Amino acid sequence: MVHEEHWGLKKLAYPIQHKSTGFYHLFEFEAEGALIEKLEIQFRRDERVIRFLTMKMDKYAVEYSEKKRRMNKKEEKED
Repeated sequence: MVHEEHWGLKKLAYPIQHKSTGFYHLFEFEAEGALIEKLEIQFRRDERVIRFLTMKMDKYAVEYSEKKRRMNKKEEKED
């Protein structure tokens, strides 16, 4: 696990299974392809997970994410 953010309760863009709100979470992790496949199977089996999206980040996205986290930490220290 590299990073995780809990975005909290948000309104869904469209109703899913008669639900209009849901809790959003962002997980950034490094793993082998086989592990990611197993993780996605578990997400599909878990009825609490309405939708999920798994994506591979290229090197530029990883750099941007790291830079953004460093900037957020600086802002928190200044407050």
